[in-house]
Amino acid sequence: MSDGHTQEDTALWQRRLASQANNRAWALAELPERTADQDEEMLQAAHAAMYFWKIVGNPSNRAHAALLLAHVYALNNLPNPAKHYLKQCQSVFLDRDCESWEKAFVHAISANVAAAAQETEEHMRHYQEAERLIASLQDEEDRKILNATMRVIPAPLA
Repeated sequence: MSDGHTQEDTALWQRRLASQANNRAWALAELPERTADQDEEMLQAAHAAMYFWKIVGNPSNRAHAALLLAHVYALNNLPNPAKHYLKQCQSVFLDRDCESWEKAFVHAISANVAAAAQETEEHMRHYQEAERLIASLQDEEDRKILNATMRVIPAPLA
């Protein structure tokens, strides 16, 4: 017996849920301060996004979801899972031609993961590269989005 929904209907809803979870996790990630409940919601939303992108997404969607998970775990000061997810996506963005804003995001999140892991040199290197790439972006909206992320990433100590 069929419930009247096609595979296309299901995939459409899964894409909507992936996008909604992704957007919620990013909104929470950009807050300057979060409660413990918000930290938990942020983790759950990021995992939900990954779950649905693994079902209906392409390699780029999955890489972006892994990048979000790396960022969220770093924000929660959990460097080991942050490194795990960062490793899943770094090659997708750094070993191929991708958009400049994507490379800037990878370096920003890499800086955050390194900060959480107390890896001072890596933190500094990625943070400075993220700043350089962001400054070179032509699109003001891209810079605005990346700067919102940079605001929650600890700056390296000079």
